[in-house]
Amino acid sequence: MSRITEAIERAELIQARLLAHQPRRLRDWSVRFTLPDRAGLLSGPRGTGKTTWMLNQAASEHLLYLSADHPAISMVPLYDLIEGIFMQGYEGVLVDEVHYAADWAQHLKAAYDSFPTGRIIASDSCAIALRKETTDLSRRFPLHNMPLLSYREYLALRLDREIPQVDPFAPTSQAVRTLMREVNLLRYFRDYLGGGFRPFFLEGPDLYQEKVMHTIAKTMESDIPFLVPQITENHLRLMHAVIGYLAIATVPVLQVNSLCREWGLGKEKLYQLLAAMERAHLLRIVRKRNDTKLHSVGAKLLLHEASVYGFFGSNIGTQREAYTVAALADAGFSVFASANEQDCDFIVDGHRIEVGGQGKHPKNADFVIRDNTDVPSGKTLPMWLLGLAY
Repeated sequence: MSRITEAIERAELIQARLLAHQPRRLRDWSVRFTLPDRAGLLSGPRGTGKTTWMLNQAASEHLLYLSADHPAISMVPLYDLIEGIFMQGYEGVLVDEVHYAADWAQHLKAAYDSFPTGRIIASDSCAIALRKETTDLSRRFPLHNMPLLSYREYLALRLDREIPQVDPFAPTSQAVRTLMREVNLLRYFRDYLGGGFRPFFLEGPDLYQEKVMHTIAKTMESDIPFLVPQITENHLRLMHAVIGYLAIATVPVLQVNSLCREWGLGKEKLYQLLAAMERAHLLRIVRKRNDTKLHSVGAKLLLHEASVYGFFGSNIGTQREAYTVAALADAGFSVFASANEQDCDFIVDGHRIEVGGQGKHPKNADFVIRDNTDVPSGKTLPMWLLGLAY
C-alpha cells in the first residue's frame, strides 16, 4: 500500500470517528455561512468551531476532511495527498491546520490549478493568509474569518431556540421587545461575559477558564512561530506577560521603550510579536483613524476575548471596552479609537460611542453603551444589545 493510499484511509477513518461525535446543535454562524467560492481559507481563533464547520460540510457533500498536523498526514506532500483524494472520486478536500504542511501555499495553488472542478477549503488559527508569501493565493483562496461566539449565538446554544439578529443602533424592533419579555437578558449576559465566547462553554463553566488559557498558550507556542522567525523562550514569556499585564491594567496601553529594556529585545521584534498576537486572535489593537504607521501599538491594546479579564480579577472598565470593540468589529463595523477622549471613546461607522456603567455620562457621544442596563432608551444602549448584531 502506498503512503498516499494509507494516508487517505487514515483520514477517512478519522473523519468517520469525528462525524460520529459532532455536536447536536451548531453555532448559528456555522449554519448560515456557505463558502461562495470553490476554494477558500477559513481563519479564526482556536476553539470557535472551524473544525466542526468543516466536518459539517464533509457530511453534506462528498468531501474528505484531514488535519495537516496529524503525523500520518504530514508524511505525505500536500499536493500529492490532494491529488490522491480527487483520484478516488471525492468532490473536494478540507485541510485543517494547513500551515503545518510544508510549502502549503504552493501546494494549494498547484492543486487549485490542476483540478478546476474540485473544491479545496483550508483552515488555520492565525490568519497566516496575510503573510507575504500567500499574496499569490488570495485571488484563488479568499479569506473568511470565523469570529468568537456572539451573545446571540450563545443564547441560541444555551436555550436551544432561535434568537433574532438585530442592528444595535436601531434597537426598537418588535423582535427585541419580545425577546426582553421572554429572556432574562442581563442574567445570561453576565454568564456569557464570564465564559461563553467559545462553544466549549457547553462542557461546563468550571472547565472554561482552563480551556481558554490552554488555548492561549497553545496559540503562542504553536501558531506564533509561523508568523515571527526565531521565537525564543524569552519571547514566549514576554507574550504571556503582555496578556497578564493588559488583563489588569486600567489604561490599556504598553510602554514600548520600557518593555524593550526590561525584556532585552529590540523594538522591531516587539512590534513583530504584537502584530503576530493580533493576527493570532490574542489581542485587538485599536487605532485612531489617522494612525497609518507601520509599527504602532495603537491608542488602546485590548484582549481579543473579553472573558479573560475576569480570569485575572475582572478589570470591569477595560473589559467593557474590550467587549464593545469585539462585538462591533466581529459584526463588521469599523471601529476606531476616538481622536479626542473628551468627546467619546470610539468611532463606530461614524457614530461616536461612549462605554461605561449605569451612571456613565454621554460626553459628546451619539450613543452611550451601558453595562447593567436592561432596556434601550434614547441614545442609551444596553451592552448586551451589541451581541445580537451577528
